[in-house]
This record gives sequence, structure tokens and C-alpha cells, in this order.
Amino acid sequence: MSASTVAVADLSPDELRAFAERAGAELEGAHPHDVLAWAGRTFGTDLVLASSMGDEVLVHMAAQAVPGIEVIFLDTGYHFAETIGTRDYYAEFTDIRLRTLLPLRTVAEQDAEHGPRLHERDPNLCCALRKVEPLERGLAPYRAWVTGMRREDAPTRTDIGVVGWDAKRGKVKINPLAAWTQEQLDAYVAEHGVVLNPLRQEGYASIGCAPCTRAVAPGEDPRAGRWSGTSKTECGLHT
Repeated sequence: MSASTVAVADLSPDELRAFAERAGAELEGAHPHDVLAWAGRTFGTDLVLASSMGDEVLVHMAAQAVPGIEVIFLDTGYHFAETIGTRDYYAEFTDIRLRTLLPLRTVAEQDAEHGPRLHERDPNLCCALRKVEPLERGLAPYRAWVTGMRREDAPTRTDIGVVGWDAKRGKVKINPLAAWTQEQLDAYVAEHGVVLNPLRQEGYASIGCAPCTRAVAPGEDPRAGRWSGTSKTECGLHT
């Protein structure tokens, strides 16, 4: 049975996983817009996009391919002001339904419990509290979620599929931009006038929380500015 003809609401978890694997093979090489449109038709209100507003092309494209798509934004309490401004722009001026998720504790409450600057002493715990746990809550009602992950991003992402199975959460995981290069992203931005996070102009190639993100030098690995000086390479959302 083709990935375009399955009623996913009726599938068991094992059937949904097999469906995701089939869809990944069928949609490999498809334009990201077409992957998003397929996801919208297939999952309807069971689809959500998770964005930190560092994947502006994805949000721009999703608003056109799946008008009214729900987008969840994890407000860690540590975001750059520019990132919050980018979130507000897309919420107001594009056809998405934005939902902001907050950690269970404010930064001040976390400091009181774990001590100040947890992100320096134990960045894995900080990410678990301020990113991973809120995302688990945010994704719970849905059968499929969309991310901006690309194979080019990092060595840990080279094998991601356009459509795959999130075994950790038991959901379909859709990565429309998986195969796109930075040159393709740049060309799309130029052609469609995509509004970017202003930090891009200051050399921020990969944008996360302010205390753990720096600009990168020309030619430097785009993710070298994330958790610079540590062995950490992922926040835990995708591992």
C-alpha cells in the first residue's frame, strides 16, 4: 500500500513505523514543500512542527504548504532577544498557529534548586530540564512531528531520512530539509524573501540558547558555535 493511501489514524504503532519507513523511501528526493504538503494531507491535526526559530526556511515553507500548521516553540528562558523577535514575526505574519512551551521551572527556580549557571556545570541536565521535558509534553498529543534537521548539519545526522520513525517517542518524524545543502537553503531564502533571525548577519550559523551559542568564523563548522569548548554536540531533542 502506498504511503499516500494509508489512513494513519487506524494504524498500530508497528504499522505506523512500517508506514514511516515506506514513506521515507517513496519521498526521498522530493522537494521539501511536497514533503510538507504530504504530511499535512496524511496527518492533518495529528501533525506538529517543532521550531527554535533557527530553521526559518522550514517555518516559512510549512506556512505555505500546510496553512494553519501548529508550531511549538520551546521558550527555554535563555533565548536571544532576536530569536524571540523572529518567533513573534512568524506568529503574526505567516499562516501558522504558534504555541509556546515553557519548562516546569523558571530560570530562577532552577537556579534555586540546582545552583546558578547550570548550563556551564551540567549542560546535559540543563537541556533535559529546559528543552527535552517540555518537548515531550508538547509532542504527546500528536502522531507525527516535523523538524528542521539536515544531514549536512552534523556527523550525528548524516543518516536521517526525509520521513522516519522516532522510536523514543513512538511517532513519525518528518525532516523535509534532510537532503538540502546550505546552498539550497540560501537560494530559497533569496528567491522567496524569507525573514531570517537577525543573528545570521552576525555569524551565528546554528542558533540555540544565548549562554551556550557563539558566532562562527568563515569556514568554521556551522555547529562549532554550539556548546563551544565542550564535547557536547546535541541538546537531546533528537537523540
